[in-house]
Amino acid sequence: MSDTLKRAAAERAAQIVTDGMRLGLGTGSTAVHFVAAIGERVRGGLRVVGVPTSEATRDQALREGIPLTTLDETPDLDLTVDGADEIDNDLRLIKGGGGALLREKIVASASQRMIVIADGSKLVTKLGRFPLPIEVMPFGLTATERAIARLLDSLSMTGELRLRHAADGAPYVTDGGHFILDAHLERIDKPNVLASTLNNIPGVVEHGLFLGLATGAILATADGLVELGQL
Repeated sequence: MSDTLKRAAAERAAQIVTDGMRLGLGTGSTAVHFVAAIGERVRGGLRVVGVPTSEATRDQALREGIPLTTLDETPDLDLTVDGADEIDNDLRLIKGGGGALLREKIVASASQRMIVIADGSKLVTKLGRFPLPIEVMPFGLTATERAIARLLDSLSMTGELRLRHAADGAPYVTDGGHFILDAHLERIDKPNVLASTLNNIPGVVEHGLFLGLATGAILATADGLVELGQL
């Protein structure tokens, strides 16, 4: 049922895309459906260019026949469509479960609009049940991890920090060559404070709190599509 809902949200978002748009193409199980829907429209004559947020999305877009560009060539995008691991009613997000948070945030920040597509289970009243991904440099990993733990303690946030591993048991490596620490916090009462203070820790490359970036959301529920914000 969940995959059907994801496809419904993705297809609704694809309807918003108009001729000539410069698109940010998200990463993850829901974004896969959006890229497929855009590929179908491109084969039907839609003219767009896309900036993929991961190597996996890049490969899919090429298979779909979507013309691609880079942020260096096209630094201003009209729209990014991406999924989310959590979203609240203020359009604040946790992203990075798929490991592409750094590129996703760069692309979203370069876009005039960001629309989140997800199934309704991703809507929460309080962020944090989904572990917060924190992308870190491999160099000095232990020191960075300790600094993050001290910060969380100072903010009275308790939860285990776990280094993400790949299927083969080795540390998971992002497209940018970094590691990910997943912070199991259960709830984040002050996401703005956590976001700004995490960015001050040397060794932290980026984190999965996406604040002030999403302008709208399409959530697919068993009762139909729910739209938040401005599409």
